[in-house]
Amino acid sequence: MSHAFQFGLDTFGDITVGADGAPLSHAHVIRNVIEEAALADEAGVDAFGVGEHHRADFAIAAPEVVLAAIASRTKRIILGSAVTVLSSDDPIRVFQRFSTLNAASNGRAEVTVGRGSFIESFPLFGYDLSRYEELFEDKLDLFAALATQDTISWQGRTRPPLDQQRIFPPIEGRRLPTWVGVGGSPESVVRAARYGMPLMLAIIGGDPKRFAPYADLYRRACAQFGRAPRKIGVHSPGYVAASDEQAREELWPHYKAMRDRIGAERGWPPMGRAEYDQEAERGALYVGSAQTVARKIADNAKALGMARFTLKYSAGTLPHDNLMRCIALYGNEVIPLVREMLAAVPA
Repeated sequence: MSHAFQFGLDTFGDITVGADGAPLSHAHVIRNVIEEAALADEAGVDAFGVGEHHRADFAIAAPEVVLAAIASRTKRIILGSAVTVLSSDDPIRVFQRFSTLNAASNGRAEVTVGRGSFIESFPLFGYDLSRYEELFEDKLDLFAALATQDTISWQGRTRPPLDQQRIFPPIEGRRLPTWVGVGGSPESVVRAARYGMPLMLAIIGGDPKRFAPYADLYRRACAQFGRAPRKIGVHSPGYVAASDEQAREELWPHYKAMRDRIGAERGWPPMGRAEYDQEAERGALYVGSAQTVARKIADNAKALGMARFTLKYSAGTLPHDNLMRCIALYGNEVIPLVREMLAAVPA
């Protein structure tokens, strides 16, 4: 299990604060994300993802452009999205942008497609929210064809059909690795299995082991579709520092502010310290020393049968210097510890 296990980091380009406590500009944050990815590459992290958002609190609206800049600063790390909001984009253009990124990075591109957890892109790009499900289903069907075929003939409900259409530039030397991001919908799990795509579970609250039925459903659905199961990955928030206490105290005010801001939009009550500590101890928040975080990753990797764990290392206004220290600890200490723990598990 351990030799194939991958470790990722991802970020939405959260707007952070500078030394004076004032928010940095979106442009400054984007430059910082590029620096963070370069450090991740140096520290031995396997994959780096950036999210797509169209709101004031996140800086990254064009993941592929940021990833292309990162490609020029890195040598080996896999470059992907977290996630690409396929419902409000053109699947052909998404494919072309990632194929271009794949060429520029010498074969290191991948994409995670999903519906996203925010809806700002729908009115922004002129899509009707009442067609939320239809748009994703139709566009994923087209994207699946693009990712596996060189010449496309396709017909759907949301755009004109394609007849023996070639798409340029073609992916160089392989198929485009395409994950489906899922936040807890059984239908989405089955959909990923139907298309033979690896599954990325976004586990952002509660006991991660409660997602074991989704992992089991994915494997059963793959078997029913006559496919070998692909990889299962997990994306969860977290933060690594020198000690458990330091990690929790440094993250707390920034995590609470982010959680309360988003919660206010969705009707959630403000987060209390007891809830935060519960998430850190037994929930989906991977916060603590390298040993603590590694133990939690290894434990849940075994329970869920995951092949990749991705830490969402940015959290609201948590400063860039803290993020850089977290990345260094994750790459240099957490990853080797988890590999040791997983290697000790009988095959």
